[in-house]
Amino acid sequence: MKYRYAVVGYGFIGRRHVATLKSIDNVDCVAVCDTNPQRLEEVREIYPEIEIYRTIDQLLEESDINGVIISANNNQHKELVIKSARAGMDIICEKPAAMSVAEFDEMMEAVDQAGVTLTVHQQRRFDKDFQTIKKCYEDRSLGDVYTIKSSLYGYNGNMHDWHVYKSEGGGMLYDWGVHLIDQILYMMDSPLKAVFADIRNVINKEVDDYFNILLRFENGVTAEIELGTYYLSDQKDWFERHWYMGGNTGSMYANKFDPEGKIVRTTKLLENVNEDQDKSAKSYGPTRSFGVPEPGLIVTEDIPKVETEHIEFFENYFATLAGKAELLVKPQEVRKVLEVMEACWKSAETFSSVAFEPSMEVKV
Repeated sequence: MKYRYAVVGYGFIGRRHVATLKSIDNVDCVAVCDTNPQRLEEVREIYPEIEIYRTIDQLLEESDINGVIISANNNQHKELVIKSARAGMDIICEKPAAMSVAEFDEMMEAVDQAGVTLTVHQQRRFDKDFQTIKKCYEDRSLGDVYTIKSSLYGYNGNMHDWHVYKSEGGGMLYDWGVHLIDQILYMMDSPLKAVFADIRNVINKEVDDYFNILLRFENGVTAEIELGTYYLSDQKDWFERHWYMGGNTGSMYANKFDPEGKIVRTTKLLENVNEDQDKSAKSYGPTRSFGVPEPGLIVTEDIPKVETEHIEFFENYFATLAGKAELLVKPQEVRKVLEVMEACWKSAETFSSVAFEPSMEVKV
């Protein structure tokens, strides 16, 4: 079967989706829908074989397609997904799938009634930096993990285009937060129990451009997610990804999207000393845990090398449609991310932690 897909929304990511679909065997992008005539003219010039449409209704009525990728503004996802589902289309929707859990439930009702497949483009599950951390966590390379930190910092402050408007679904929690939360939830093998979040508008007037989120899991792990669009340093590679993970047999760090880092351990631990201790400066106080370590105490290992690419998201998706794989990004996982995001907003508004209990399960 040849999968004939349309891309709805020919912006930054929409352009990538067209190119990706055309690179996959037995798949093609045969149509593009966008309300901007200049973008449609660009499609005509680059891909003269592709059909162009101004409205989703015209696309669904006239084009011979069996699926769509929705990459329009965030506030349009609900309407576009519901219309596509009712037309019998299998659907890949850009993240965030919806502006709220309630919206997503409406979308899934239409999807279930139509008997079509819906997934969300959480391609950053295949980021090399994330997969490196995930491998160390799953391999128990650090023993019992107690803390994980995921961070991303920028220097421009302001966002662009519709991302600066709250009504359009702008802001960093909807943009990058949905990825960073999804990564943590996808990695963790324990129920989430509590959420605390600080969400701020530092530079932008309407939408958030900084957040710090704490996720506490039943197994004792606390994951911290921090993002700032105006969070500055002159450290090398500061404006890339940063990960830290700590366990009871070592720690690790990984910087950059193509990660560089180390697993760090000690050759021995401090033994309790019953008699009077040396109170010289060398002891650094009763705990003797801080200061300059003695030579040979700190040792390092290379972090694992993980090979992964974003195209694997699409390979899994089309293999699922062919009955050869299980869908990677499942609707219930998408819904849980949205629930966590809503808990983050509530926590930020009330200055308090929020107990987390998933409200329901959606059909696969």
